[in-house]
Amino acid sequence: MRALTYVAMLAFVLVATLPLEILLRTRVYARLRRLGLVLLCAGVPFVVWDLAAVRAGHWWFEESLTLGIEIVGLPLEEVLFFVVVPLASVMTLEAVRSVRGWTVGDEPRERP
Repeated sequence: MRALTYVAMLAFVLVATLPLEILLRTRVYARLRRLGLVLLCAGVPFVVWDLAAVRAGHWWFEESLTLGIEIVGLPLEEVLFFVVVPLASVMTLEAVRSVRGWTVGDEPRERP
């Protein structure tokens, strides 16, 4: 059961931020290109950093606390972490933008 702790935390983060997409119409999932760029820019460097730190022995992952599935030498949960956390961050930022009415310059221009 302890092996599901990390996955449960990731699922909780996703479930907790999903209402932002629905209720506030943040459109994070609708802008796949933008989301993909965020995940690429945030995820890839941290996966590389994580791999380097594990290989250097700076830290490790307790197998009894993971599912035992590895991707690129890291537990599945750790790789998913670098997807879920940036996704939740972008979702939160877009929710604040929605509530506050902030723009970032990618909105369609209004015609007079």
